[in-house]
Amino acid sequence: MISGYSKNGLAQEACKHSGLVEDGWKLFHCMSEYSIQPRHQHYACVVDLLGRAGYLDRAYEFIRNMPMEPGLSIWGALLTACKIHQHVPLGELAAERLFSLDPYSTGHHVQLSNIYASARMWDRVSKLRVLMKEKGLSKDLGYSSIEINGKLQVFQVGDKSHPRFKEIFEELESLERRLKEAGFSIDAESVLHDLDHEETEETLCNHSERIAIAYGLISTPPGTTLRIIKNLRACVNCHAAIKLISKVENREIVVRDANRFHHFKDGNCSCGDYW
Repeated sequence: MISGYSKNGLAQEACKHSGLVEDGWKLFHCMSEYSIQPRHQHYACVVDLLGRAGYLDRAYEFIRNMPMEPGLSIWGALLTACKIHQHVPLGELAAERLFSLDPYSTGHHVQLSNIYASARMWDRVSKLRVLMKEKGLSKDLGYSSIEINGKLQVFQVGDKSHPRFKEIFEELESLERRLKEAGFSIDAESVLHDLDHEETEETLCNHSERIAIAYGLISTPPGTTLRIIKNLRACVNCHAAIKLISKVENREIVVRDANRFHHFKDGNCSCGDYW
């Protein structure tokens, strides 16, 4: 129940996915009053809570003072926070610990690569990709799915395999024009490759969830709620764009990404831009 509340943006019912840092901190420290001994997962939740809110140094100090040896979930929470807030030194430290514990985890390598890319450290991105290749690791392909009239449609970034791809991309172009007219501009940090501005814009506009939404718009009556499932975390740019799409199209759009449910409506998201 608590997980369901947190993943759907019900802030007063859950803490770590809503930025209620002090509430979560107090809950953790009052456990002993009820004779509950904090376990590894409780410490991981606190690191996640602090890290997502940007208290990275506080999270690291909390880890250093733990009465037990920090494991994968602890360092993983810190690495995720470093990715969100683009903290390179602490991200490298967390990744180093993770690589020693689980040297063949694709996700941890990709997260560190994303941290380097956000900082425009392309030489380190290249070295990490070489390391991944040597280990036989490959990044998971992002995809999004949408069910229309009982039929599931799955799209990848830039996907032109659908029979209606011309209509879909015409709708994407129309959406981009309307978004720009409404004042939307791309967040180039969402592209984790060394591209020029034109390539960056095209790449971001063709992310799988945007394609799925465009297909949903041309396949359903006005006002119909669209429900999208994405296997990876939604990028900052697409999150901002979908908020505006929900407003200009007067639609509710629900996107289930790797972290939570995002309920977009009237230009807002249930997560409060905290995910």
